[in-house]
Amino acid sequence: MGNRAVDPKNWAIKGELFLNCSCEVFCPCVVSLGAHPPTEGHCHAWMGIVIDEGNFEGEDLAGLNIGLLVDIPGRMGEGNWRVAAYVDERASEAAYDGLLQIFSGAAGGTTGLFTMLVSEIIGAERAPVEIIRDGRRRVINIGRKINGEIEMIGGHEADQPVTITNSKYWMGPDIIAARGVKSKVRDYGRVWDFGGKSAEICAIDWQGSAA
Repeated sequence: MGNRAVDPKNWAIKGELFLNCSCEVFCPCVVSLGAHPPTEGHCHAWMGIVIDEGNFEGEDLAGLNIGLLVDIPGRMGEGNWRVAAYVDERASEAAYDGLLQIFSGAAGGTTGLFTMLVSEIIGAERAPVEIIRDGRRRVINIGRKINGEIEMIGGHEADQPVTITNSKYWMGPDIIAARGVKSKVRDYGRVWDFGGKSAEICAIDWQGSAA
C-alpha cells in the first residue's frame, strides 16, 4: 500500500459506507465538499465499508468488509490525511491486494483522489472486521481497535431518516444523517471517543477508470 502512483484498474464496488467522526454537529464536509473546516478544526473518524457486490480485475469482492481509521488535521479538501486500513481477514490474497489498491487510490476511478488527499498510510492489515446492519443501526467491531455503533436520526416522516439528497459529495449523492451511540478507537496511538457525535451512512456505487 506504500506505492500510491495511479495505475488504473478494472474494479467496481456496490454497497454501503458509514462513519462516525469528531464533529459535534452534522459533518460540514458533506455540503461544502470538504472546503469548510470540521467543527473541531480537525477530523478524526472511523469508516466501515460493506461490499454487497464487487470485483477487482475479475477477483470477487462480494461479502467483504473494510474498516478505515482516518486522521485529517484540517479541511478535508486540503489533504494531509493519515489513514490506516483494516481488510476483512476472509479476503483472498488477490482481493486483499486489490482492496488496498482501491482504498489507497492507486487503482484510480472513484477513490483515485485519495492519492492526493492521503499524505501517510500509517498501517494496513488483515483483521476480523465485523459489521452489523440492523434497521437504523450500524455497528463495526475490529477487535478492541475500533468499536462503533451509530444510529440514523429520525425525520419529519416517522419511517424516514434525515437525509441530504442530490449532493456532489465524493461518497455518493444521498447521505443519511446519524449520530454516534457508543464509539471508540484505540490504535496507532489514537484514543478517540465519538459517542454522541456526527455520523453518516451512504450507499456507494464506485468504479475504476480503466477501459
